[in-house]
Amino acid sequence: MTTELSVREAPASYVVDAQPAIRKGYKQTEVGVIPEDWQVLNLESITDPKRTISYGIVQTGPSILNGVSCLRVVDIADGKINTGDLITTSKVISDSYKRTILKADDLVMPLRGKVGDIAIIGEDLAGSNLTRGVALIAVRADWSARYCRQYVLSSSTRNRLEQSMNGSALQEIPIATLRSFKVALPPTKAEQEAIAEALSDADALIDALEKLIAKKRHLKQGAMQELLTGKKRLPGFGGEWVAKTIKSIVQTPVTDGPHLTPKFIEDGIPFLSVNNLVDNKINFSELRYISRQDDIEFSKKCKPRKGDVLLGKAASVGKVAIVDNDYEFNIWSPIALIRVGYGHNSLFVFYQLLGADLAKQIALLTNSSSQGNIGMGDIEKLTVLLPPPDEQTAIATTLSDMDTELAALESQLAKARGIKQGMMQELLTGRIRLV
Repeated sequence: MTTELSVREAPASYVVDAQPAIRKGYKQTEVGVIPEDWQVLNLESITDPKRTISYGIVQTGPSILNGVSCLRVVDIADGKINTGDLITTSKVISDSYKRTILKADDLVMPLRGKVGDIAIIGEDLAGSNLTRGVALIAVRADWSARYCRQYVLSSSTRNRLEQSMNGSALQEIPIATLRSFKVALPPTKAEQEAIAEALSDADALIDALEKLIAKKRHLKQGAMQELLTGKKRLPGFGGEWVAKTIKSIVQTPVTDGPHLTPKFIEDGIPFLSVNNLVDNKINFSELRYISRQDDIEFSKKCKPRKGDVLLGKAASVGKVAIVDNDYEFNIWSPIALIRVGYGHNSLFVFYQLLGADLAKQIALLTNSSSQGNIGMGDIEKLTVLLPPPDEQTAIATTLSDMDTELAALESQLAKARGIKQGMMQELLTGRIRLV
């Protein structure tokens, strides 16, 4: 439940000296500028002295049916615990590590890998234990574990944690370092809880959007499996589907970009590599550029235009995107260009190339070199199942509408994540106080 809180803006007046200006009522500390009434304490000083910060079981032994669940590094990600594939150990082994038997509201954090991916234990995992790669942080009842979790999840704290990792081949945070790690804390548990509640509300929105997106993706995947195979027909359509090769439905032979390495320049014509095919779209955010003269020369062989389908043919074989705009650009040799001929819908062919059947065909035709490669002749051999042209268009439109809805939800999710990050920067430094 959302708690109504009044927001007290941080003071606007400044103390001016030789150092960068610090707002009145604030102080410079080793963890940054915070309000004067906040404290900087190490984690050990706010944890239960009877359950000191420790790592878990070194050798869990074989998994035991109905045994004691044990959390591993891989079970913790993005501040949450995945309980779907937990290992188990015997009660005897778990009891020999009593210091890390978990209680509700304990914090657990990987000591290696994605350090800072700290999670909080719920009632369902009380009584479980940890493995060697995970640390227990049992925050005392007079401090807020939820606040501490949010503080550690912040980007600035995670950066400090990463900098504190040792330099061994398998980098990890030593327990001694974690115990002495500094955190900034509001003076009262009530204020800590208020901050945690506000950030938890932001998390709830993010979680809801993530679940909705996962559901919509699942629905789209099911729709593709049915609509692209003819198992389900859209209302009003009939007629036979026919299998045709790519070669038989293209305007021009399948081709690729130049095999030489051009001279790249600061600004010019965008020149795409297979790395620019991301999540079935063309990513124009990280580009290299070629001269107009090179573009003219390369265009004699290949020049993408709206409606063309691009297929990764080397290194990342099978990546697919469709040109859905009139931007001027060119492509390098690891990308093949498929220009669908008149009487067929290029967007439908694009979705077919994303389907399971075409993925299998591409895998079978890809050679076994270190990077993998599929030739233009083999791409032309790929067989697609095609309904009449008007049904191709209807199916493509249906799937495209689903993609549009997903893109809108993903935009909302990115915005929600950005808002959460902004809230963390303000609330976890005391720039904005909740009272």
